[in-house]
Amino acid sequence: MRAILVDDELQPLQRLKKLIENNIENIEVIGTYLNPLEAEGMIKQLQPDIIFLDIEMPGLNGLQLGERIQEACPNIEIVFVTAFDKYAVQAFQLYAIDYIMKPIHLERLTMTVERVRILQSQRLSKEQSVVEIHPLLGCFHSLNLQWSDGKMETIKWRTAKAQELFAYLLHHRGQVIYRDTILELLWPDFDLARGSKQLYTTIYHIRQTLKNYGLEEITIGRQQLDIGYRLHMGTIQIDTDLWSERVVTATPPTVNTADVHEQLLLAYEGDYLGEHGYLWAEGERERLRRLWLNHAQRLSTFYIDNRMTHNAIQVNEHVQQRSPIEEISYFNLMQLYASQTNYVAVEDQYNQLKVMMAEQLDTTPSEQITSWFEQWKQTV
Repeated sequence: MRAILVDDELQPLQRLKKLIENNIENIEVIGTYLNPLEAEGMIKQLQPDIIFLDIEMPGLNGLQLGERIQEACPNIEIVFVTAFDKYAVQAFQLYAIDYIMKPIHLERLTMTVERVRILQSQRLSKEQSVVEIHPLLGCFHSLNLQWSDGKMETIKWRTAKAQELFAYLLHHRGQVIYRDTILELLWPDFDLARGSKQLYTTIYHIRQTLKNYGLEEITIGRQQLDIGYRLHMGTIQIDTDLWSERVVTATPPTVNTADVHEQLLLAYEGDYLGEHGYLWAEGERERLRRLWLNHAQRLSTFYIDNRMTHNAIQVNEHVQQRSPIEEISYFNLMQLYASQTNYVAVEDQYNQLKVMMAEQLDTTPSEQITSWFEQWKQTV
């Protein structure tokens, strides 16, 4: 393990260096710096595993340097070292691995180094598995992580704000999102200084969460003059993108390809970020929902035209279960059950539709459906 030490006071800097070198195995101090700006310039070149940072330093304090390190080199672990406990909350908000009070005791230092070793071992294990199993970011229903071996993980975010900010940047991936736009969305009641501080901390949390899940390919770059941020996906793909592309390019269903269309129908596992209910996502949510419903209707029509009534019923039942406010599924089922002379089921569908329309949409079934139902009743 390679370490860099940064402290504007020579005596504590030398003491920490000796404490590490004389007592802790398998850790090499590759740099000590009194000037935080000089340290910042060397970090990218030296690529240490861990940095011990004093907090109160002139010009650039440890918290500010920690934020810059995390942005430039997210895999480097940060340990804050200070004589003042008032910075503890801010330090852990920056997702530091630890926070040590001066004077440093060997037992406490050993505990910190061991914690870093365990974290590095876990990360190495995950990185080795990622080489073989490529992740897919899921946006159907909720944010999740999917692996090609079938494993699915719910991403655990530090705060709800971190989750929403990541989702918002993901939604606008590749685009510069201005800082003021983010502040207005997430911290509308904060002044610029307070809101900006929350934003920087939240971006830090997001980067650390991505690192913890082996998603370092997803990067969030800060634009020049601090005007905003841009998210890049690397090679990691999103399930809604892949699904919509397959639906749009799919050829009309045939007897030989109907099962592929069935798979596409079932792959829609919930509305886009539907669990989170973000208002800014409603446009994409509705676009994908319409694409799914149109696909379902096309598949249903194919089955009906080919007198595959049972399959058509299954499609419409699935639509009704997944999206019960869609009027067309009730109408399709009414007609399908009528073709089977299942009179009870026809009336049941119409009654369910009336209740749903009244309770969910405060209206009544369309004139077309009502007219069809009344005419059907006269024939039975």
